[in-house]
Amino acid sequence: MTESSPAQTKRGIEWGHLLTLIFVVGPFLALTFGITQLWNREVNARDLVICGAFYVLSALGITIGFHRLVTHRSFVTFWPIRALFLVLGSLAVEGSAVYWVATHLEHHAKSDREGDPHSPREGFWHAHIGWMLGAYSAKPEVYARHLEQDRLVQIISRTFAVWVAVSLALPAVLDGWLSAGSPGGFGTGFWHGFLWGGLVRVCLTHHITWSVNSICHTFGQRPFAATRDTSRNNLLVGILAMGEGWHNNHHAFPSAAYHGFTWWQIDVSAYVIRLLKLLRLASKVQMPGLEAQERLRTRVRTLPQAAEDQVSTVAS
Repeated sequence: MTESSPAQTKRGIEWGHLLTLIFVVGPFLALTFGITQLWNREVNARDLVICGAFYVLSALGITIGFHRLVTHRSFVTFWPIRALFLVLGSLAVEGSAVYWVATHLEHHAKSDREGDPHSPREGFWHAHIGWMLGAYSAKPEVYARHLEQDRLVQIISRTFAVWVAVSLALPAVLDGWLSAGSPGGFGTGFWHGFLWGGLVRVCLTHHITWSVNSICHTFGQRPFAATRDTSRNNLLVGILAMGEGWHNNHHAFPSAAYHGFTWWQIDVSAYVIRLLKLLRLASKVQMPGLEAQERLRTRVRTLPQAAEDQVSTVAS
């Protein structure tokens, strides 16, 4: 294998940014068209159900598979379940697992400081979407080294383009098949499935995920004020993002499998992990004890060490 030249690397980065722009703008344009369809009552319940179902599945793939399972290693599960969540996360079209993990761990390493990929200190727009359109490039060789020998993650990451195609084609075929006996038939159903279960759903998944970077570092509560960042808990994002909106909790204890620390902090991802544990399909579930939570909650000054070392495996 020959070593890539700086010019080749630069061209690769430019093509990557172009593809990012396409997958950011394309689904958004589809959403605006979808809104006109809703206004004109050209959408049926089946289209919306398929959109919602694929949203839940792909969102859980990100929150459980990419984030809590592979990035922070918050619990352990069997390889078929691991593969399922990694594939579901790939359907969200937020980048391959390896690059997603590298970006997120770099964010934790430099949170709201120089070098943070998406800090709102450089502007709300930058944190939400602008950082992907700039010069930033993920560094898996630095921040995702623990995945270099993980064959499952590597295979699914290298076939990311396949999962993008599946993400758009599967809801289209499903809606078309279910619409075969309806007016308009397979063709109309296929188009509606592609639009709603594919592009519109991808747009919703993107912007709800990105809201964790922007909204949850700008608006909300900070029960753990000692964290070295501006992370906040936000109820609305917590609900829409399957529990990821309890972001201050997460930055206080990154390895915690459950981001909702109280009964009223809705965390759908945690409910799924609890179910897996109940069925003995998940083990070594990480969660900070109440004493560790209280110690960090009462601290006033920011400490240099991460709170992750306070997370312990519990049987709950």
